Amino acid sequence: MAIAQTSLTLEEFLAMPEDEPALEFECGRVTQKVAPQAYHSVMQVVLVERINRLVTPKKRAFAFSELRTTFEQRSYVPDISVYRWSRVPVDEQGRVVQRFTTVPDVAIEIASPGQSSNFLTRRCIWYTANAALAAVLVDPQDESVVVFRPGRTPASLQRGDYLELPEIDPELRISLDELFDSLNFQ
Repeated sequence: MAIAQTSLTLEEFLAMPEDEPALEFECGRVTQKVAPQAYHSVMQVVLVERINRLVTPKKRAFAFSELRTTFEQRSYVPDISVYRWSRVPVDEQGRVVQRFTTVPDVAIEIASPGQSSNFLTRRCIWYTANAALAAVLVDPQDESVVVFRPGRTPASLQRGDYLELPEIDPELRISLDELFDSLNFQ
């Protein structure tokens, strides 16, 4: 992760043009996300699709991919941001707003090769310390998932387990076998 610039205000950062991979802001420092590779991309698409297929028909939640969220003097782009339906920010006409300024109910980060797992762990802890109901760290390389919840010990999951997010929907269960098998194209 390269540092693009330091000592900016949040307002100065938000006035900067968007970049690819996305830039993020934390404590006056601008960093650039790691460019996603194939495992990351597959996990992201599969998770967004499965979550939305289960929760949007009931209007319980919506999963956004690569959505900038700015809150508590930080501006992050989680790989997936899940908002309960009632918390999706909308304008006067009921349309989703362009800029989100609230923490997601669930933030999902997917590890990429060369990305620090400690960095992502700190990020997940920060989400839950700042009102996220859960944060999920997916590691496609070792086929594991860690779920962080406020005031609770992180839960480590692996093949054979299910990712459950009752904070969003009590019926939301994603098989980790199915999730990681989505990397197989034979």
